[in-house]
Amino acid sequence: MSEQQSTFPRRDAEGRIQTLGDLLGVALAGAVIGMLVLVLFDVAFAWFGAGDFGQANGWLAVILPAWLFWEDFRAWEFGAPRVVAALVAVAVAVVSGLLVAGIATGLPPLASGGLAAATFTVVYALVWFPGVRWLVNRTS
Repeated sequence: MSEQQSTFPRRDAEGRIQTLGDLLGVALAGAVIGMLVLVLFDVAFAWFGAGDFGQANGWLAVILPAWLFWEDFRAWEFGAPRVVAALVAVAVAVVSGLLVAGIATGLPPLASGGLAAATFTVVYALVWFPGVRWLVNRTS
């Protein structure tokens, strides 16, 4: 008897993530994991006397979500729709993240950058997911 393994996030035959909820869930989980790793490194460096706690750049928490977004980008057929959707999503997400970081300037870099990375992650997913599908449908 063969058991079918479920994978998360659910992907179609081309490897594209199927639902916005899956994309957001995995991307936000990646951002949380990235923040936890940054906090651990920051605690270790502060404990060794290599700086004060909270001075790490929280934007680094975006590494795992960016990797997920890159993999979803690569799963789409080569062409202008995926490039345009990605460029617009990156531009809007970076500006949104910078605005949040600017509002949170009173916080340590770890916290303000972490908030910015979380904002980037959510905004990118919300622009990329429907955007690439809409553009592909308009140009096909």
